[in-house]
Amino acid sequence: MATIEECRGALDRLSDHLARANGEVRGATALDRTLSCHITDLDTTFTGRLAAGRMRVLDRREGPPREKAQIRLALSGDDLVAMVDGELDFARAWASGRVRLEAGLRDLLRLRSLL
Repeated sequence: MATIEECRGALDRLSDHLARANGEVRGATALDRTLSCHITDLDTTFTGRLAAGRMRVLDRREGPPREKAQIRLALSGDDLVAMVDGELDFARAWASGRVRLEAGLRDLLRLRSLL
């Protein structure tokens, strides 16, 4: 099972990947939105903001998200680490229910290039 520190490191690597993105993916990351990532097996939520092509983690709290972020992700720590490391395909994990992604319709349409 991934640790809280490994999950935080995975989120930092994801932010680095987003910052280096080009083309259509870069356009999807140009959003300015609040984020939450609930690590279900650790019952921990990281909150932050997607802005200027980077994802900034601002806080970590125990339990599910306390406030409804504009983009919400929920998954196990192992799945987060595996996705960021390229070992788990996001679209397949999402389609199978291993990963939950919730956002407004407009944001989902823009984020589809990340899938």
